[in-house]
Amino acid sequence: MFKFAHNNLNVFDLERSLKFYKDALDFHEISRMDCGDFILVYLGDKYNSHHKLELTWLADRKEPYNLGDNEFHLAVTTKNFDDAHKRHKDMNCICYENEGMGIYFIEDPDGYWIEILPDDDF
Repeated sequence: MFKFAHNNLNVFDLERSLKFYKDALDFHEISRMDCGDFILVYLGDKYNSHHKLELTWLADRKEPYNLGDNEFHLAVTTKNFDDAHKRHKDMNCICYENEGMGIYFIEDPDGYWIEILPDDDF
């Protein structure tokens, strides 16, 4: 039997990414491992769900990541969908909306997409 532990994203500017995830999704730092040539930061939500987001920063990285077709994404739910949409619109980070499905996506500083879903069973 298995359960999710975390997803990993490599980030170019760790502080910029930490600020984005805090401002956009209220994710906060749970733990950090500074291994010299790389840093791992684990983020969690205020509901203390078991699933974490691991941000990896590599010291020798000199250019932003090429995400190719970027056919992958994270997804989060929110009870306050309209408030979240306004926040993300104000941050100018909405990159795609599908009003028919009632969802939208935001883009982080490295180009990763995060799907925002309403959650009536929060």
